Amino acid sequence: MRVFIATLRNRFELFQYWIVAQLVFGVMALLRLAPPDAALNFADKFARTLGPLTGRHKVAVDNLRQAYPEKSTEEHGSIARDMWGNMGRLATEYVFLDKLFDFNPETNGENRVEINKVGEPIFHRLRDEQKPRLFFTGHLGNFEFLPIVAATFDLQMTSMFRPPNNPYLANYVLRRRSGAMGSLLASRRGVAFSVARILENRGNVGVLVDQHFMQGVPTTFFGRACESSPLVAKLTRNYECDVHPARCIRLPNNRYRLEMQEALVLPRDANGRINVAGTTQLLNDIVEGWVREDPGQWMWFHKRWKISKRKKRKIAAKPAA
Repeated sequence: MRVFIATLRNRFELFQYWIVAQLVFGVMALLRLAPPDAALNFADKFARTLGPLTGRHKVAVDNLRQAYPEKSTEEHGSIARDMWGNMGRLATEYVFLDKLFDFNPETNGENRVEINKVGEPIFHRLRDEQKPRLFFTGHLGNFEFLPIVAATFDLQMTSMFRPPNNPYLANYVLRRRSGAMGSLLASRRGVAFSVARILENRGNVGVLVDQHFMQGVPTTFFGRACESSPLVAKLTRNYECDVHPARCIRLPNNRYRLEMQEALVLPRDANGRINVAGTTQLLNDIVEGWVREDPGQWMWFHKRWKISKRKKRKIAAKPAA
């Protein structure tokens, strides 16, 4: 009987996922009928209206309140609405990915998508060098464009991604991404071994580093304690690979600038090995700097500062100084 109930529950959950996916696909089909700019502007306005009505809006505003205590309630709300507009645009950009991405090295700066001046020669150099590398970014602007730019320069990159819980939407996102971004690697248990094999073969891996990581390295972000993934730092320590910061910035009139930077100089311990805690904090600090430049382009509804129960117990058990 328990097996039957569990099976029934799973099928009902799957059916709910299917219903939601069909609604999403229907909206996408309607958006596809409109010109890209009109659809993006509509999605921005719609998300600014709908987003504040959700429970995640309270999470976003609370995070903003603690990150920017000097700002007013109105300013926190304004940033949160900008964030929802960014999310609406991001979702719609999946629909028009093939039409929006028009980067051309020969006309860089004249198209919808451009790359920073120092970034182009870096891409050319990295393409010709045979060595393992890690690229990191955050949930800023349309971060999906970064691996597409790499592919434009014939730089083979495997991008790590977290698939949606909805399996129907996950399949759609995977198809849309795979068509333009090269190899993809889902962030699941055991993914570190897959990444290690890529680096052993002198490959390139792209990683998002601004999410909560359960039982991760104790770090800070906007001055608040949080847990962060040590994956980039540990892989760099084991394979001595370069680590490059990269990000996407939204510009006015539905344009985008992609910025690639030179490899970081990472902190090391007394034995000359990469310092895992120091490197992980460095990545946080870089992403924080990006977010501070335009906070409305980051996903504030993440529970970035959530501390796992085990870590909380350890903190509580420490004797007072």
